[in-house]
Amino acid sequence: MAQIQTLAVKSDCREVLINITRSVTNAVTASGVTDGVAYVYCPHTTGAITIQEAADPDVALDISHTLTGLVPLDAGYRHAEGNSDAHVKASLVGSSDMIPIDGGRLCLGTWQGIFFCEFDGPRNRKVLIKVLEG
Repeated sequence: MAQIQTLAVKSDCREVLINITRSVTNAVTASGVTDGVAYVYCPHTTGAITIQEAADPDVALDISHTLTGLVPLDAGYRHAEGNSDAHVKASLVGSSDMIPIDGGRLCLGTWQGIFFCEFDGPRNRKVLIKVLEG
């Protein structure tokens, strides 16, 4: 039976995309699954998971910058904690992704990487990974 693996992720600023591809790859390797799927899930309402270009770090910066422009920090939100923008950004990006596994390897495109998106840091977060054979 597949176990859920927990990945600790620490952000050092309010908004940042953190490449977690290597950690997800390690979870797949540790599982021993050669054909199946890896589920990557963020159990936080102000964080998200996305698959995006990992070769050029400016792509992650551009995504963060664009989301900040679309959903500014102070736009008269009603939520009293002051992090409504983070909730909206997390909702737009999404809390999970699934990546097929073939031959023991994640089926990512040449430039793709898996990112944890922090929208309300700095914080200590976790990402849940479940690798299923099939």
